[in-house]
Amino acid sequence: MNPALTDQLRLARTERIGPVSWRRLVAEYGDAATALSALPEKARRAGSKQTLEIPTQAAIEDEIASVRAHGGRLITLTDAAYPALLAELPDSPPVLTVLGDLNLLISNNVAIVGARNASAAGMRMAESLATELANAGYTVTSGLARGVDGAAHRGAMFNGRTIAAIAGGIDVIYPPEHAGLQEEIARLGAIVTEAPFGTRPQARHFPRRNRLIAGLSLGCVVIEAAAHSGSLITAELADRYSRTVLAVPGSPLDPRNTGSNGLLKNGAVLVENATDVIQGLSRKTITNGFSEPAATWGENGQSDTVSANVARETLISLLSFTPTSVDDLTRRCHFSTQVVLTALTELELAGLAEILPGGGAVLLP
Repeated sequence: MNPALTDQLRLARTERIGPVSWRRLVAEYGDAATALSALPEKARRAGSKQTLEIPTQAAIEDEIASVRAHGGRLITLTDAAYPALLAELPDSPPVLTVLGDLNLLISNNVAIVGARNASAAGMRMAESLATELANAGYTVTSGLARGVDGAAHRGAMFNGRTIAAIAGGIDVIYPPEHAGLQEEIARLGAIVTEAPFGTRPQARHFPRRNRLIAGLSLGCVVIEAAAHSGSLITAELADRYSRTVLAVPGSPLDPRNTGSNGLLKNGAVLVENATDVIQGLSRKTITNGFSEPAATWGENGQSDTVSANVARETLISLLSFTPTSVDDLTRRCHFSTQVVLTALTELELAGLAEILPGGGAVLLP
């Protein structure tokens, strides 16, 4: 076993260690092994009243062996094989499990997402658009869900390749009716997840799946998305990551189009065919992205004289059970971004807060 991989995976699988915390801890201590040694005391100082559960080396070696036996591969943020587009994210997953063609993760990817209860017209649009993009040399990325996602995967595989970002382990079939499709994508394309081997998908896993879809892609096309849908979350993440947001217009009489039509009102690229997508990829659309460059996240930044205790107490007073962006927290507390992120990492370690995909943070009960 590769000791560095084992240590990095142990850190990533430790409770209350999210992607931003993982990156900051590795940057602070130089490597995952040193960070693991420092975690218990760091969590105690941050206010944790429970012992931090760190996976044993044997448990992680079992996971690595299971992934390899299944034909998969584990890659970490420090590996040369890690997709550069995804590595740009301020909260890029520290570990990916990939089944299939690893090279597809570094190809020209375009995401297509939309309603699970899609209309026949919506699924036909997803399938034909995916086929056209595949014919033009693009890899189509989607989430293997019912409706638009499944249609996009099938369309891309007529003459091209596709990536399925999933919420569970690579060995778990979900949804059940897509068993054959998932097996075909693993054989002809790629399955990618940040969930541990054997994980059964739960509602809390899907935002991370959505981050993968947005982060791997140059742009995100939305077809039939209702208000407050998961597809809109993916589009919002794509915008935060400075990726192009595109949408197919639909009838205002159909509630499945409320969200996608709303994206068009706010500046998304209107899509009728693959040419619109290809031309639209060259420009940024909606403007709700991070104000801080992604490259600054997770790195040691400018010094700030505020004490760690004051920073944590201030952020606790500002946080709520409603997600608040890191940018907003930084503006309101007048600390540097680095101080805010360090304090959030410590609060996450203590089980008091959580850093969400896309740069938001919430107070935990």
